[in-house]
Amino acid sequence: MNKRALITGITGQDGSYLCELLLAKGYDVHGIIRRSSTFGTQRIEHLYTDAHDPNARLRLHYGDLLDASGLRHVISACQPDEVYNLGAQSHVRTSFDQPTYTAETIAIGTLNLLEAVRDYRDSMGREVRLYQASSSEMFGNAREVPQSESTRFYPRSPYACAKVHAFYQTVNHREAYKLFACNGILFNHESPRRGETFVTRKITRAATRIKKGLQKRLYLGNLDARRDWGFAGDYVEAMWSMLQQPEPDDYVIAGGESHSVREFLDGTFEYLDLDWRDHVEIDGRYFRPTEVNVLCGDASKARHLLGWQPRVSFRELVRMMVDSDMAMAERERTLTEAGLSAGWNGESSNAEMAIDNSRSVSIDA
Repeated sequence: MNKRALITGITGQDGSYLCELLLAKGYDVHGIIRRSSTFGTQRIEHLYTDAHDPNARLRLHYGDLLDASGLRHVISACQPDEVYNLGAQSHVRTSFDQPTYTAETIAIGTLNLLEAVRDYRDSMGREVRLYQASSSEMFGNAREVPQSESTRFYPRSPYACAKVHAFYQTVNHREAYKLFACNGILFNHESPRRGETFVTRKITRAATRIKKGLQKRLYLGNLDARRDWGFAGDYVEAMWSMLQQPEPDDYVIAGGESHSVREFLDGTFEYLDLDWRDHVEIDGRYFRPTEVNVLCGDASKARHLLGWQPRVSFRELVRMMVDSDMAMAERERTLTEAGLSAGWNGESSNAEMAIDNSRSVSIDA
């Protein structure tokens, strides 16, 4: 039988790239999505096969990290060999506005999943390997640069605090219950699939719309914040590699280079033959109450033990995102000139309609 993987957060940036990777490796993939009146499965639509097809290898289930009994039901139905916990309220700035919800989805949600996996393992006598998505934001204002697995955490947001809790809860389950559980401390990773409210995608989306005359201004916060940016498609390979090791452990995944938001602006606008200073304004609403100045990762352990290293450079990443958003801006302009809306067209998502209409079909038990 094919290996089975369960992914929370499968409709997000990382979830979609991980889903692609696992399907390419011959896995049967199950994903948990939250029920909503709008469809959010666009990032995995190209991977989906009608659940009525007996050969379908991607199946979706409604669930929520805050619904402990629901998680147990899904895990029992999927019978996974590997579980990847990528689900969370993942926007750092938003976590200041919704600290309780952020803490619940990340800290309590992770604990719910760890307990569900432990219960399934103990009742079925089968090993289940779990990956927990930790974050470089846990290092916050750590004095040590670059940051490695031994660097002391100094969280500076509700999001980061919750991630630290989830990190240690994962370590505790590994040590107390012998659960095969790994933390991947991933530094910033971006792609054309990044959400449009994250600063990198906000920049490339706005810049291409400005180039096409669809937008005039871009409002940003702290331009001096420095981050270690990589390509999400590279980083999900490290997630998978962690669960293939003989023993569970925690790993920093990073490119080892730090760039400022200002540098990201330079690369984006220069590629489009524009000067960002003509279009960007600073808006205090986008500053965090507590800023993180510099994040830069030391992934020596991952390079040595996992054989992992990033393939896409910072410059290539910027241009990849710009090219993708330029194609979108061109389509938007064509629709605008034709007097049509470039927004949601009312069409349903095939992937989500399938589980909405016949949830039992999505379960490959």
